[in-house]
Amino acid sequence: MRLNNKVAIVTGAGSGMGKAIAQRFAAEGAALVIGDIAAERLDAVAAEIGGVAVVTVAGDIADPATADALVQAALNRFGRLDILCNNAGVMDYMQGVGELSDDVWQRVLSINLYGPMYCMRRAMPELKRSGGCIVNVGSTASKHGAAAGAAYTASKHGLLGLSQNTAWMYAKSGVRCNLIAPGATSTQISDSMPQDKLDARGAARAGEFAALIPAVLDASDIADLALFLASDESRRINGAVIAADGGWDAV
Repeated sequence: MRLNNKVAIVTGAGSGMGKAIAQRFAAEGAALVIGDIAAERLDAVAAEIGGVAVVTVAGDIADPATADALVQAALNRFGRLDILCNNAGVMDYMQGVGELSDDVWQRVLSINLYGPMYCMRRAMPELKRSGGCIVNVGSTASKHGAAAGAAYTASKHGLLGLSQNTAWMYAKSGVRCNLIAPGATSTQISDSMPQDKLDARGAARAGEFAALIPAVLDASDIADLALFLASDESRRINGAVIAADGGWDAV
């Protein structure tokens, strides 16, 4: 098993890519701490996994206390931490900067950028001890300006920068950090982008880029890549940004 005797935290594990990643990690032998804002969804995922130890932590990833709770849960139950997968995220409403409200800006960055930073900061001492790794889930919007609104794009660009800085800063400490940049993927993230709140102009502009999507991925496609980056097979890969989008990044 590729993650045997490893302990992993996966955020946003109640659905979509996070759920698929947690299931994939468990299938390869990892003990898990899974987090999500929805306790009922977490409990359902934990029940589905079976076969390995799973601890659930319900909380808002935008709150630093949730990062503390996730890492402490790993230490209390398993005594170590080897893998941190920051997957939790929300969409914006496709507004350009001229239409962007403070509330949307703060909400999206708090979840998509501040949350991963809180988790990385809290996990780093444990990852240094174990020689562990971080897998961050970004987006095509980590590299392109045309895939979403201003808030989401800024948050995912920021996560790319945070990932590469972390890879450089902690390489000599034995900690790796890589970022997956998924393209269009069949998940529930659109639930955070209700149609009645969409900015029509912004959605139309982003739609021009979306029209070039070569393929819609399944969450399991992202889980397979996350598994590779979390495993010893990728032990020499650090600071990478890996597009998983069927070729959309090549446009």
